[in-house]
Amino acid sequence: MVDLRGRDFLKLLDFTPKEIEHLLKTAVKFKKMKHEGTPHNYLKGKQIAIIFEKDSTRTRCSFEVAGKDLGMGVTYLGPTGSQLGKKETIADTARVLASMYDGIEYRGFEQTIVQELADYSKVPVWNGLTNEFHPTQMLADVMTIKEEFGDLKGRKLVFCGDARNNVGNSLMVVCSKLGMHFTCCAPKALFPEEKLVEECKKICKETGGSVTLTEDIMKGTKGADALYTDVWVSMGEPMELWEKRIKLLKPYQINMDVMKNAKKNAIFLHCLPSFHNTGTSIGKEIFEKYGLKEMEVTDEVFESSHSRVFEEAENRMHTIKAVMYETLKKQ
Repeated sequence: MVDLRGRDFLKLLDFTPKEIEHLLKTAVKFKKMKHEGTPHNYLKGKQIAIIFEKDSTRTRCSFEVAGKDLGMGVTYLGPTGSQLGKKETIADTARVLASMYDGIEYRGFEQTIVQELADYSKVPVWNGLTNEFHPTQMLADVMTIKEEFGDLKGRKLVFCGDARNNVGNSLMVVCSKLGMHFTCCAPKALFPEEKLVEECKKICKETGGSVTLTEDIMKGTKGADALYTDVWVSMGEPMELWEKRIKLLKPYQINMDVMKNAKKNAIFLHCLPSFHNTGTSIGKEIFEKYGLKEMEVTDEVFESSHSRVFEEAENRMHTIKAVMYETLKKQ
């Protein structure tokens, strides 16, 4: 029996394959109930605080809707909405919020911050994104893959881009935990940290998964079940990095030639937002400066029948709901 009551959700390295699979099963149940209109306010009367030092669309909406569906009150604290780390220490903030709330979400910067919140909180703390890890996104990603193919073990997922970021790190971890084959296609300068790679390879010895790092995008994407990418400059990084990253990562753009190099029924995933056209202010700025209309993925792939990005985005809500329910439920 899997019992996650009272647990923090900071990174997937802390969870066993069985525990991750249990969260996915719970998410599937909640998705069915949501689509059928079946009430599931099982946590009625509880209160949660969601701290956002980095703005968000999907993560904020997922936590708010999921919390309210479960019957909870939700307090949003935006980038200027608290004194966290400014006039009040992280430890003091954790103890104050834990005296008023049943759970705390944090989306922001270093992993050490969410870890310190958890260390000083008597209620569960959930990681909505840090510089190092993005565990709630990973649950949505693998849920989407499982919905598509019916299974996860042995599936090949390829990440193209800056593999040192929170998404690249976390995909490598979740694939290793679930016996999947993870490949990162990136320039060596943007490979994941060696320490984390070795830790994941050890996990793979137990689960049957694998980790492959390559600079050859056509070699790496061959036979993939899912291709995944992320923006080339992450939130919080300076705009000055764009020129350097474009030079490094333009060869790793997912276009239709790359997509066709994967399996015929392969799917495309992206954590969003995506710069697949010039429909955003940043997209327009990049086009004006560098002449690029599309960046990490072409619009052709993004809008193609391979794309599952919006199903993936919806699954954020169902998986986050599962995490909150399983860590806060009484029985």
